[in-house]
Amino acid sequence: MGITCLVLYREPPRDAEAESRRSLTEVFSGMIGVVGNGRFFLLIVGLLVMLVMGSKWWSFSHVAIVAVAWLGLNLLGDVALRAAGRDDTSPWPLQPMRVGEGQYMVFLLLMAGFWTSFNQIFMTLPEYIRDYVDTSDLIASLSVVAGWVGTDISNWSRALLENNELKPEYIINLNAFGIIAFQVLISYIVRRRSPLTSIILGVSVTVVSFLVYLVAPTGWVVVAAVLVFSVGEMLASPRSKEYAGRIAPPEKVGMYMGYFYWCVALGNLFGGLLSGVTYQHFGPQGVDRPGAMWVLFAVLAATTAVGLIVYNRIVAPQRAAGDLS
Repeated sequence: MGITCLVLYREPPRDAEAESRRSLTEVFSGMIGVVGNGRFFLLIVGLLVMLVMGSKWWSFSHVAIVAVAWLGLNLLGDVALRAAGRDDTSPWPLQPMRVGEGQYMVFLLLMAGFWTSFNQIFMTLPEYIRDYVDTSDLIASLSVVAGWVGTDISNWSRALLENNELKPEYIINLNAFGIIAFQVLISYIVRRRSPLTSIILGVSVTVVSFLVYLVAPTGWVVVAAVLVFSVGEMLASPRSKEYAGRIAPPEKVGMYMGYFYWCVALGNLFGGLLSGVTYQHFGPQGVDRPGAMWVLFAVLAATTAVGLIVYNRIVAPQRAAGDLS
């Protein structure tokens, strides 16, 4: 079916002709209009390279110092270029930095905070389950269910258990199960809410999910936390892409929605860095206080929620599609 659609599909004539007339210069001009000019790209790419590559050889504090130095050097250079009267007509290395759609960039930065906290369920939670969680309550419940359906316990125990504990991946996969089972229902419930309202609700539910881990390090508590987290994801993730499409000018909808994945990429990057640093400090090889780690993740998600509220009320008050209901 997919191959058939690919063969038979044709772009609408007007859109296809418009795209075919766009030169490479016009494409880059559109990119600059959304994100920023070449100097701004250079600043961001340099920071990302330092964070991604530098963390492999340097300590986190060393990476932070170099990143701050790079940022300061670029800002000082920008001041010098503006003082010298440079503008957008100068060669791009000599142009002052210019941000494109600043409001959209702020939204992406805030959503990067959500995705950073989101990724902890895949990066930090497996280690937490393996080191701290007693899943015997889950195993007992599964044994009862296996008895009801007449399944040989020895068969599923070999697949699901490791060192007499339930393997973390099976608990985390409940996140996907929750989305498959309840996404339609959640979408129906919030169908009359604006996208930004749903995003804020979703991030707030994520905060609650992190605090659930503080109840007890048991299997059913972790299951509850994962399912609560799934509700937050179902509220925030789909509507965030919708919001990106709504605030975009008609001719830039595709570009806006494509750039939305920048915040996902930043969330993956910072999520990995945060997971490594926090678990090393709060985990069994550090101060052994995993509860404080989950509080930290909750604070990050809460900060994102507050930032989105401020964004909605102050930064983008004219965005009717983003007004809180």
